[in-house]
Order: sequence, then structure tokens, then C-alpha cells
Amino acid sequence: MREKIIVVGGGFAGLQFARKLNGKMGHKVMVIDQVNHHMFQPLFYQVACGRIEPSNISFPFRKIFQRSRNVQYRMTAVKKVIPEENKIICEEGVFNYDKLVIATGCKTNFFGNDKMEHLAFGMKNTQEAISIRNHILLTFEKLIIEKNRSDDGNWNIVIVGSGPTGVELAGAFSEMKKYILPRDYPHMNFNELKIILVSSTENPLANMSEEAQTKSEEYLKELGVDFLSGERVTDYDGDKVFLASGKNIASNNVIWAAGVTGNVIDGFTENTLQRDRYKVDRYNKIIGTKNIFAIGDIAYMETPLYPKGHPQVANVAINQGKNLAKNFMKKMKKDWQEYEYNDQGSMATIGKHRAVVDLPRFKFQGLLAWYFWMFLHLMLILSVRNKIATFFNWMWSYINKDSSLRLIILSNKKNPTEQ
Repeated sequence: MREKIIVVGGGFAGLQFARKLNGKMGHKVMVIDQVNHHMFQPLFYQVACGRIEPSNISFPFRKIFQRSRNVQYRMTAVKKVIPEENKIICEEGVFNYDKLVIATGCKTNFFGNDKMEHLAFGMKNTQEAISIRNHILLTFEKLIIEKNRSDDGNWNIVIVGSGPTGVELAGAFSEMKKYILPRDYPHMNFNELKIILVSSTENPLANMSEEAQTKSEEYLKELGVDFLSGERVTDYDGDKVFLASGKNIASNNVIWAAGVTGNVIDGFTENTLQRDRYKVDRYNKIIGTKNIFAIGDIAYMETPLYPKGHPQVANVAINQGKNLAKNFMKKMKKDWQEYEYNDQGSMATIGKHRAVVDLPRFKFQGLLAWYFWMFLHLMLILSVRNKIATFFNWMWSYINKDSSLRLIILSNKKNPTEQ
């Protein structure tokens, strides 16, 4: 009888786990996710800035496993796990399992600020990236009619958080301000539009090398980004961002990139959690369970090299998924391989010809780093079709300093009471 494995979440970790077991007929795998596609999160910021289409970095699960004989997909949200009964409760039904793999990843952490969560934008899924694009473009469409409203600074774009997502967004919006918006709105003066990056640290990219931090700040200044270092956002009312220093910034466009928290599922005791992540052993089994595993951003694993847990990056998620799948394929548990993260380095791009790369043995910045960043991200995109489409959009933007992907697509929900 085949072992039934349920994978909750189709991000980097969950997808790599399922693909590794694809075709292994001793295992029956079911992938459960509340959206029907895998998302390439590192390029969400380009969707938000209208540089690439969402479809270029989204991959339907049913297409990925179209010819699979042992991997199924179900689109629903998981509400609760009942470990003692080996089943999960979903919006659309109940599923039983022999082994459960949780790969639910993370969501934006607003640190308990309900107003910020309601009024600002996170960027952890395709819908949020599209919402940012819609909202930013709608701001300028309204201002072209209400021309006087730009005087109070409400069109400023404020990005909170100076990690890779924050600096990449700031760089992309700055180039959009310089090259694209003046063409689309020739009667508007964009000199007063500010791109503001608020950082609680003294330098951007605080988790990267000193060289990368210094160079990225230099790039941000070259692009005209207002970098506010050592500042912390305390509140936001939809019109003004309030800072701990007592200052405030007028803006209707606030993007929160200052932290993440785990997508935890109900049904586990508090003893299984550490910093909103599941505590796992070296084989990714959740502490205190027999057959439940967690991989990727949602897993907290302490090792000699990483006593405070692994960083929440794609490389960790991908390799934890692959390692767990390999272990499941081994007949004897004593042959299982412990997981350890092999740091491959980190990188970020801050506009055209501007990027920083930290590799284990050497570091570099500038044009070469920018080409390296583009090549690596292009190779990580799943399908050949999507690679070609993304490359074409990048080349078109590179040559023309323009993009034709600035569609405003809003939902058109009908009132069910209307006849």
C-alpha cells in the first residue's frame, strides 16, 4: 500500500519536495494550496512596478504535475491539523495522511499594528504585488484630474524596510519616476515626487557585507531615493506615516517590507513553536510529533552552524524540500541525511547596472553584479516559456527604458442581490 503524503503549501520548499517525489510510485503525494500556482517571489517587486507580467513568474500546479501519476493538487485553505487522528481540516473538506509536510512559508509581519496592516501594502503573493501596481498607477490617474492634490505630498511612495525587497522596490520605482511616468503623464511635474526608504538600521541590506551596504546606499542616493536610516515607523493613518523621531511623511502609497512571520496552522501546542516557526529536528520533523514535518521558512532548525535557526531564504527552502524527499525515499530511517545549510551567498539589485553580490569567497558590485543577478534569477524561473518572456521584457525595458505592462486591473464583483 502506497504511503500518502500531504504537502501544505506550494512555495519553494513544498514544490521542490513534491517534484522530487514525482514519479516515485511508492508515495502518493497531495499538494494543498489556497492558490492554484507556484509564485517566484524574488521578482514580485517587478510585477509591482509593471516590469513583468504576473504570469511570467507564476506556474499552475496542475500544469507542473500534468503528467504525474502519483502527485495530485487540491485548491483549498487548511484550517486545522489534528495530529492524533492523522488528518487536516480544510475549507473544502477533510483529508487523511500517513505523513504531513508543512511548507506554508511566511506572511508580512505588521507587528500588531492593525491600522498599518489595513492601510499599507505587503508583498508576499501575486495578488499583493498586483494591488501595489494598481494602487500606484491609480494615484497618478487621480492626480491628473485633481492636479492640486500633489502639493501635500500624498503621492510620495514610502517603503518601510531596507532588506533586499525594500531596496529593489526603491530602485525600481526611482527609475519608473525618471523614465516612465513623465512619458505617461507629460503635464505633471515629477520632480516633487519622493521615493522614501525608511530603515530601522543605519545602512541598507544590514544582513549583507559592509561593502554591499556601503555600495547599495551609494546607489540609492544616485537614484534620488531618500534613505532615512535609524528610523522606525510607529503608525500610519492612510495619509501620513508617523516616525519614532516625531517626524511624519505625507503618503497614500506605503509598502511594508519590514519583516515576516510564519503562516502557522492551528492544532499544535505552543511548545512546538519558536518565533512563529515550527521547531524541527535535523530531519525537519516537528518536535513532539511522529509523522509531521516542516520545511522552508516555517521551519526553525538549530544546528551548530546556525544556533538561532537558518535564514528564511529560497536556497534553504529548496534544499530542505529536496533533502526531506530524499530521506522519504530511503527504506531505512537510519540512512536519513541530516540537513545543514550551505550558504551560497546573497545579492540585491538597485536599478539598472547597479547590484551587489556577496558570494562565500568573494564580493563584487556594479555592472558585473547586475548581469550576474539577472542571469541567476532567469535560470531559477521554472519553464522555458517563462524564461523567454521575462528575458524579452527585460531587454525591451533595457533598450527603451519603458514598459507596456502598466495595466490597471481591478476586481468587478457583482452584488449577489442584483438581478
